[in-house]
Amino acid sequence: MTILVIGATGRVGRHVVDQLVQREAAVRVLTRDPAKADFFAGVEVVQGDLLDVDTVRSAFTGVRTLFLLNAVTGDEFTQAIITLNLAREAGVTRVVYLSVFEADRAVNVPHFAVKYGAERMLEAMGFSATILRPTYFIDNEVMVKDVIVTHGVYPMPIGGKGVAMVDARDIAEVAAIELIRRDTAEAALPSETINLVGPDTLTGEAVAAIWSEVLGRPVAYGGDDPSGFEANMATFMPKWTAYEMRLMAERYVSDGMIPLDGDRARLTALLGRPLHDYRETATALAQA
Repeated sequence: MTILVIGATGRVGRHVVDQLVQREAAVRVLTRDPAKADFFAGVEVVQGDLLDVDTVRSAFTGVRTLFLLNAVTGDEFTQAIITLNLAREAGVTRVVYLSVFEADRAVNVPHFAVKYGAERMLEAMGFSATILRPTYFIDNEVMVKDVIVTHGVYPMPIGGKGVAMVDARDIAEVAAIELIRRDTAEAALPSETINLVGPDTLTGEAVAAIWSEVLGRPVAYGGDDPSGFEANMATFMPKWTAYEMRLMAERYVSDGMIPLDGDRARLTALLGRPLHDYRETATALAQA
């Protein structure tokens, strides 16, 4: 049987496909733009949109297990609900769903609230699901690298509580492990939730200090006020998205993203290796 990967061409999804191929799984991806789907030979690529019901129905043919990663869009919740309904209609109940850390608590952040709604649907409709709840992606720093290097300021308002940033490679490998585990099980497995966190819980000041060491010159933390962050985001993305990013940043400042006892030990045991840390990405970006 085939594993269907939705959200395969992004930072996490691409790694998920690679990890599944390494494990010799049969993989099909559904994407709006096949030109971006430059995967290994043997990966089946289907062109389609999650709001195109006929295409999604067809994509589920011969599928036993689903990886679902919904992009942050204005209709994210509609896409998630339709996809999960069509999965259930096709008899696909084994799911790995990419949610977000503390999705049940951040009720005012749209894409957090949406993901918690999908989590509730997975539970209420009897799916056999692994819900992955990642924190802030270390890989997001690609977006702010130029500000850091050019202006000597770390601009992300992540606050002083601490955020256990996670690497996309770690997210993807855990996802692949869970997909294979569910796909190869003789019967449906109990649902569970896994927090995906990094090895260090970092404040804004701590991140700036890492960049100062990596670059060999001072980098300051831009502070907790999200106004400038929102204004900057609005220069290259829709204003509603920039505002949503502001709400997310306010959540970092007020609550942080702090692992529970045992989260890190669980991940390192699952992966059989240490977690990728922030300094590794900062160093790579500085050298790029």
